[in-house]
This record gives sequence, structure tokens and C-alpha cells, in this order.
Amino acid sequence: MTRPKETLDCVKLLDEYQRKQARAEKAERLLFEGVEGKDVYNIAAPFEDQGEMVLPGRVEPRDSEYSQVMFFVERSGKWQPREGAPVFDLQDPFHTRIGGELIIGGVQIYPHPDQAGMLMWRTVFYSGNSVSELKEFFKGPDGMKDLRLVELADGSIGIFTRPQGEKGGRGKIGFARVRSLKDLTLEVINDAPLLEGQFSDEEWGGANEAHLLKDGRVGVLGHTACYDKAGDRHYYPMAFVLNPSDGSFTDMELIAIRDRFLPGPAKRPDLRDVVFSGGLVRNADGTAVLYAGISDADAQRIVIDDPFAKFE
Repeated sequence: MTRPKETLDCVKLLDEYQRKQARAEKAERLLFEGVEGKDVYNIAAPFEDQGEMVLPGRVEPRDSEYSQVMFFVERSGKWQPREGAPVFDLQDPFHTRIGGELIIGGVQIYPHPDQAGMLMWRTVFYSGNSVSELKEFFKGPDGMKDLRLVELADGSIGIFTRPQGEKGGRGKIGFARVRSLKDLTLEVINDAPLLEGQFSDEEWGGANEAHLLKDGRVGVLGHTACYDKAGDRHYYPMAFVLNPSDGSFTDMELIAIRDRFLPGPAKRPDLRDVVFSGGLVRNADGTAVLYAGISDADAQRIVIDDPFAKFE
């Protein structure tokens, strides 16, 4: 696939973002009830389901990685579990629509088959006409998070992958397309070409949400991440645009950083500087609301410039 103009690492991207003095305003913490003192973080953007706005979130004890995905509705300024909605044993929810049908996904963890005491993970997809009708329809490859689907302008399906290991190192984004969901297979995912040159070998990233733009290109909301010398993690929300016709893509750019959100708790000290892109609600005035998980312990939203408006 086409190489971007320059491979930009986190330090350069952060410097560019700070020099731009980008819009980041109205930071707001989402308040949750009915979760028995557990944290809610790595939320997706809200979506309409059966006439009301529903927000999926990762619900988890502070001292655990075993989480559930729950669906919340807002009542008097606080988000409460939606009555009768399913609860999935997943992490990091996301959603899209394909052929008018709701697609929900998340990361499933399970004991590592070969390493005692270790965990493995995979992305699991559900579909249905509404949240209440969701049924599992596909499991991604073992060891792959950040697997995302998007319906393209011609009705085909774009697939964003994130292999790790021999092919993807710490985690790089790949892209493939199939004619329909029936053609979605592990082989297609595993064989998806990488977006070469997007990440250095020391860093990693993934796609979190895909937006079909007016010209048929795809706006990708994602994250890029790195370790510092002390071993602390740094996660930054980023965006870029991909042309599914030829695989070309724009340079990624940061769209927010931790300091622009409200102060709050962290799951561990090494996760203080983590912003996990959950979802983007684009507004008609050229702004967008970014929903994000903060420091693996908090859920916030912030108003930014729509990173895809300049491409339309």
C-alpha cells in the first residue's frame, strides 16, 4: 500500500498537536449509576436504538481486567444501565451499521492455551436489528484487538485489522475489503496488507471507529501509543483518512491529549497518560464530540475540531 509522506512517531505528533493549539473545550466527565462502585471507561459514542440514545461502556473493578460491556441511557444527567439490555463479558465496545443492521463488538479475554496464568484475547462481533436482538456472528483471530468494520460507498465491507507479532510487531493497522459480511473470514483478516510506514516498530496503534465520508473515503478514528523510558504507557487519540479504492492514506494527526481532559483517577500509575478513542460524533458546525476512556478508569467527552471536515 502507498506509504505516507513521513513516518511520524508519538513525540513528533505530540509536538505538532501542541503547536497547532487545536480546539479542545467543554471537557466533561460522564457520570454513571448502577454499577456497584466499578469504573466505566473506554466508552463508545452513543447511538440511537429504538428511539433513545444508548452508550456502550466497559465496566470493571479497579483491580481487575475482567470486565463487562453494558449499555447505558442518560437520565437526569447520569448514565444508568438500560433496563433489559444484554450484558456481554467483553472489553472496549464499539458499534457500526452495515446494511441497516446494528453491529456491536468488543474484546473477549480468555486463558492463554499455552502459557499458564496468562490471558489471550480476540474481537467478537454481534448483530441485530436492535440492542435487544443482538446475536454473536463472528470471532476474529486469536490475539487481535481493534478489528473494525465499515460499510463502504459501493456496499462492500472495509475491514481494519491490527495484527501483532511477526507481522505487526507491537500492533499495526491493516486494511482489506470483502463484498459482504458472508465473505468475512479469518484468512481475509490475517492476510490484510498493513498500512506500511504508519507506525515505527517501537510504537503501536489501532483503529477504533470508521466514518464513511462523502467522497467514499474512510475517516479513521484511532489511537497511537508508545512507552517512555520509565516503562509508562502513553496513548493518544489520532485520525487519518484512507482511500479504500487504492489503499492510500493521509498522515495521522493527534486530535486530543490527556491534559485537555479533566483530572481524574488512573487504574495504575503507568496509565496516567492514556486516552483511548471511543467514538466521534460529528457536528454540522465543523466540530465533533470525542468520547474517550481516560487512564483506564474514567469516561469523558470533549469538543474538538472535526478531523474529517477538511477532507469533505
